[in-house]
Amino acid sequence: MYNYKKSYTFDEALSKLQKYCSYQDRCHKEVEQKLKEMRMISEASDQIIMALIDGDYLNEERFALAFVRGKFKIKKWGRHRLTSELKQRNISKYLIEKALKQISEAAYKATFESLAHKKVASITGTSAFKKKKKLADYLLYRGWESSIVYEKVNQVFK
Repeated sequence: MYNYKKSYTFDEALSKLQKYCSYQDRCHKEVEQKLKEMRMISEASDQIIMALIDGDYLNEERFALAFVRGKFKIKKWGRHRLTSELKQRNISKYLIEKALKQISEAAYKATFESLAHKKVASITGTSAFKKKKKLADYLLYRGWESSIVYEKVNQVFK
C-alpha cells in the first residue's frame, strides 16, 4: 500500500546510531549507509557523524584493528582478503597497515599451516591436479598470498 518510512529527529537519529555503534565497532561507511537508510539530510548526517566521533562511538582505527583481529582469528583470512575488505570500507592505507601489523608473523604462518592441513584432509577427489586446484582455490579465496599458497600446494602434493 504505502511505502512509509519513519522520519527521525536529530536526537532520535543520534541516539539510534549511538546504540548501533556501541553494539559493534563500525566504520564511517557503515554509519553513512545507515543515515541514508534513515533518510537524514546531509547536514544532519555530518553533525551526527561528528557527534559520534566526539563521543568516541565512531573510531576508524579501533574498527580496523578489531576487524583484522576478528577476521584473522575466526575466519582465518589472509592479508590480501583483509586488505581488500578494509579498502571496500574506505579505510586509509595507514590504518590498514597498522591493523595488519598486529598479526605476528609466527601466528600468521601457524594459522596458514593449520588451515592448509585441515583443508587437505577434507579434499576428496580423484586426480592430484584436482586436489591441487581445490586447495589452491580455497586458500587464495581466503586471501593468502599466492607465493605461499603455491609453495604449500607443491609441498603437499609431491
